[in-house]
Amino acid sequence: MEVKSEIEQLEVIGARVHNLKNISLSIPREKLVVITGLSGSGKSSLAFDTIYSEGQRRYIETLSSYARQFLGGLERPDVDKITGLSPVISIEQKTVNKNPRSTVGTITEVYDFLRLLFARAGDAYSYVTGERMIRYSVDQIINVILTRFSGKKIALLAPVVKGRKGHYRELFQQILRNGFLRVRVDGEIRDLTEKLQVDRYKVHDIEIVVDRIPIKEENRQRLTESVNLAMKHGKGVIMVSPIEVHRNMEEIGEITHFSKFLMCPTSGISYDEPAPNLFSFNSPYGACGRCNGLGVVKEIDIHKIIPNDSKSIRSGGITPLHNISNNWTIRQIEAIGARHQFTLDTPLREIPREALNAVLYGSDEIFRMKAYPGSGDADHSFVFEGVINVMTKAAEETESPALLRLVDEFMNETACPECKGARLKKEALHFRIHNKNISELAQMDLAALRDFFDGIEAHLTEKQKAIAKEILKEIRSRLQFLLDV
Repeated sequence: MEVKSEIEQLEVIGARVHNLKNISLSIPREKLVVITGLSGSGKSSLAFDTIYSEGQRRYIETLSSYARQFLGGLERPDVDKITGLSPVISIEQKTVNKNPRSTVGTITEVYDFLRLLFARAGDAYSYVTGERMIRYSVDQIINVILTRFSGKKIALLAPVVKGRKGHYRELFQQILRNGFLRVRVDGEIRDLTEKLQVDRYKVHDIEIVVDRIPIKEENRQRLTESVNLAMKHGKGVIMVSPIEVHRNMEEIGEITHFSKFLMCPTSGISYDEPAPNLFSFNSPYGACGRCNGLGVVKEIDIHKIIPNDSKSIRSGGITPLHNISNNWTIRQIEAIGARHQFTLDTPLREIPREALNAVLYGSDEIFRMKAYPGSGDADHSFVFEGVINVMTKAAEETESPALLRLVDEFMNETACPECKGARLKKEALHFRIHNKNISELAQMDLAALRDFFDGIEAHLTEKQKAIAKEILKEIRSRLQFLLDV
């Protein structure tokens, strides 16, 4: 026989808590009841500060006096009467943190284990050629050289400068003092002298010629010493080239790169040993340098700068210059107009493209601004930086909230052109497990990610399986929890 409760309503009579104005109402029991209303209408005051508060007070009164002394007393809410009230619980609303650096993966630690997995068991690929990165021990390098270049004479090079400007006079002097006689500068072998230097304004590649040695087994000891010396000066990277003779002249042949770090065998680029922070967009070691790990950048929208190209500059055609009080900027634009035959009253659509680009994006041209007649000032030469360049620079460097808000009106948020929204450095995006990088895994839905990891062992080597065993266990556990809840 079903026993039905005699009390079917929760009645609140004369509630006056906070902004409740002597409210009376009945709420059906054993039902899901939603309280709605405008902000400030008293929803929380009724649910939490009246009904929940009274239910909690009554529950505490049922406890012994000994227990109540530790809990403290609760004041009775300002209400005439509440009937039909059962023991109550309150579930607090948890607001979501809208930090752009927080994701479901980072909050649940799934991403932390993905970072660990890629650092310990990921396969590295070159971002230049797409080839699998390799690493050698010194013994392996020596064996490869003895095999590949057997019977040939080779040059053993230690790279010290790669793609940098400078005259490097002091560097050449230091290399000479270390006992070396030759260097390779931009592909050309040169003898070291005390006054040797290169063009400081050009980009250079410089390698020390550590040894020139015929490759045969009896020279193994000399080769070993030279490789170790080249590794020391090349900071773990060496270059090997056969020496070819043309018209009685020795020339360096095709370069082969070797490294004790992860290295591309074709291009010679190398990666540092991967650590978990390389795969973190919240770390400077892993975050994309362009967007700082956010995946998006703000760029000036030309349509917001020039909403109507039928207007002239004076009538507000270039919005940031409308009502500008900087007379110096206007005079500079007038000087550009004098060079390119337009005035401040010329409609923008009639201004030559080259001239309009100079106003918006700047120019390397040197313009001349005439002094006011009778002012006694001299004419002034200048290079115009460009309206958009000035705004972009201001957005990056200013600490003024007002200026940031002003510039923000002319900007749009777009995917980072460097990382394509992946938020990580290109090195991090070229570590893969079963042809997926960490960003591609992070973008999968939970069910697809679980399916990916369910059969992942079939695509790992025995060494990778041993390293990844416990990490995969944690990832699967957390993914299943998220799917269950």
